[in-house]
Amino acid sequence: MALVSRRDGRNFGYGRQLSYAGPQALKDMFGGGHYGTVKAHCDRWLAFVKWCRSEQGPGINDARQIDRKVLADYAAYLRNMVRRGDLAVSTAQNRLSSVNRTMAALRGDQYVKLPSPSKALGMQRIGVRQSAPQGQDREQVQQIAHALCLHHHQRAAAIVLLARSTGMRLREAILADLPRLSREASELGMINIQDGTKGGRAGASAPRWIAVDDHVRGALGFARQVSPAGSRNLIAPHESYLNVLHQIIRSARDILHAHNLKGFHELRAAYACERYEQITQHPAPINGGQCCQVDRNLDREARKQISYELGHGRIDVVATYIGGRT
Repeated sequence: MALVSRRDGRNFGYGRQLSYAGPQALKDMFGGGHYGTVKAHCDRWLAFVKWCRSEQGPGINDARQIDRKVLADYAAYLRNMVRRGDLAVSTAQNRLSSVNRTMAALRGDQYVKLPSPSKALGMQRIGVRQSAPQGQDREQVQQIAHALCLHHHQRAAAIVLLARSTGMRLREAILADLPRLSREASELGMINIQDGTKGGRAGASAPRWIAVDDHVRGALGFARQVSPAGSRNLIAPHESYLNVLHQIIRSARDILHAHNLKGFHELRAAYACERYEQITQHPAPINGGQCCQVDRNLDREARKQISYELGHGRIDVVATYIGGRT
């Protein structure tokens, strides 16, 4: 319930914690509906709150203290992350857009916002992949997994193998229901990626079946081996998803970078390129393939299938993984 009469209170009347206030204001704004949209905005708002409380941030916990300078400083922080290769331009823009939306929900006006996230970042989204994804070489991926294990990052190694063999997002690999997937792989020869999916795309209304091969079986088997006791996924019973991100994934990124891998998302693109070649018998466009010129219908069918397997609702998004149709 919106607290319009108390907008002069802490966090504009939505409670003492910035992390609580934003989601509550968003739920009011969307009237309790649009679950996927609200969840996406909430996740990005919590990333902003984390920055606010960090050493790099302003150290605030009250939305009334957020002004345009705070938002500009956050944009600069995201811009540095993009330049380091730790964040995609699209992700940075989405985070700024969600902060704008959440601030509007909290304040009840549009006074404190960044008019243009892309201008604030000084970067434009690149809708079509411009360079071949790293991690296409499976031997390189095995070397990365081995290096992670040597540094006692077995769960990060499991995520690498799952992402490369199934195209899972980072969140999906961490939250994957490993016993269920293993059972499906054994009984059906396919697995249905449902846990940790984006924008509420899960359940019977959004099946996402992936064919199983030896690489998938190996990745699932290893992930089950390193899954913490008492857990169905890669999160221990005493941990949260954010704990895993902060304590495991962050430290593992240095090892990825040392082995020529910008991040886990590159493995998803590598999977997409491999699937394109399997479906069309042509290399992906970003790898020099010409299927789109030889048979545009086959190219389109491949993109449609890959879009489904990656959990996207639009075929055009596939160009960010495998290249455009030229």
